[in-house]
Amino acid sequence: MGANGSSYPHSCSSRMGANTQTQQTFIGTSSYSQQGYAWESKLYSLEHGHERPTDRKKKSLGLATLKRRFIKRRKSSRSADHARQMRELLSGWDVRDTNALVEEYEGTAALKELSFQASLARAEAPSLPRDLAALYQHKYCTDVDLIFQGTCFPAHRAILAARCPFFKTRLSSSPGYGAEVHMDIETAGIDVPMFSALLQYLYTGEFGVSSAEDSRLQNVDVLVQLSQEFGTPNSLEADMKGLFDYMCYYDALLSFSSDFEMVESFNERGAGAPAAISGGGGGPGTPDEDLRAHKAILSARSPFFRNLLQRRIRTGEEMTERTLQTPTRIVLDESIIPRKYVQVILHCMYTDVVELGLVLRGSHSAGSLGEVQALVSGGRGASTRTEEAMELYHIALFLEFSMLAQGFLRVLWRVSILVEG
Repeated sequence: MGANGSSYPHSCSSRMGANTQTQQTFIGTSSYSQQGYAWESKLYSLEHGHERPTDRKKKSLGLATLKRRFIKRRKSSRSADHARQMRELLSGWDVRDTNALVEEYEGTAALKELSFQASLARAEAPSLPRDLAALYQHKYCTDVDLIFQGTCFPAHRAILAARCPFFKTRLSSSPGYGAEVHMDIETAGIDVPMFSALLQYLYTGEFGVSSAEDSRLQNVDVLVQLSQEFGTPNSLEADMKGLFDYMCYYDALLSFSSDFEMVESFNERGAGAPAAISGGGGGPGTPDEDLRAHKAILSARSPFFRNLLQRRIRTGEEMTERTLQTPTRIVLDESIIPRKYVQVILHCMYTDVVELGLVLRGSHSAGSLGEVQALVSGGRGASTRTEEAMELYHIALFLEFSMLAQGFLRVLWRVSILVEG
């Protein structure tokens, strides 16, 4: 159906004039030439010799009738083929087996519809701004203390440096873990509540609407003065994408081990399976094999990683790392969280974007539609790619990373629709 006319030995020549459109229609339906519609020889005869006008008129009427028959046949071809194939399949089946197959189909359809409705009813996954707002509020894994007008603001060096040129320059002079940085702001009228609202904006990219301090920050004159002193930040999405790409001020290393005993040895120190935490100098892997990350982002996006890191803080080992200024190495059991999937997970943590191309094709994909088409396209390895997508979905559930899990739900649902179509 829809084949190119150049692939046929009897295609119409370009000099046929007004009959070209009709002849191209026949070329597009050449698959019916073996079903008793011997039009190929007629089409071939059009290219040779001259015909009388009356013959040409009769032939055009006959071709128009044949065209209508082709169109009618085309509309019912898919359903007819499916019905015939199903009849051939079930022709030798017992009635009980046929009933079992029908029940299987009905149950699968009901489960699919139930799953879809459940996904629609599920609460919306926390977005990146929402998780970063909670990070700022609860102060997980802070690594710098900002002192402003006698008030201490625990914060995260990497986020502030990525979001604001002023903080990037200011924090570079105090590189140590847990450093105290005294803030001197020249913009008039900035008090402690307004400074807190300014930090909140850097974390979330949004001004609140409920506080007087946020309303004051939206004053044009104040914003102009702040932009002159602090610089104008990009969008939160752009800055976090840059933080993911360059990993400035990283303080965590993700290592992978298939040695269960090694992971268990770290677990005895209080980390818990299937991941463990070691000191910056030990553990499996080489620096080239480790993946860099920020403990603040891991804690903000995944309760699994947050509990893992908070347990280490309670043991007092966090202070040792701060003193040595070494990143925390998190050892993951590769049999449960394979290394090839971690770039997809980290990318979504920093950007809220499910980028299947990072694991399925080794590079960034063109978009979600291209990702879905890659999953449903035929050919070798298609089933493997779908299995990888399902495995990533279950890993997201294990990590309690709702944004990634719901992203894969949407992708897999689109895959099921395209496959059925």
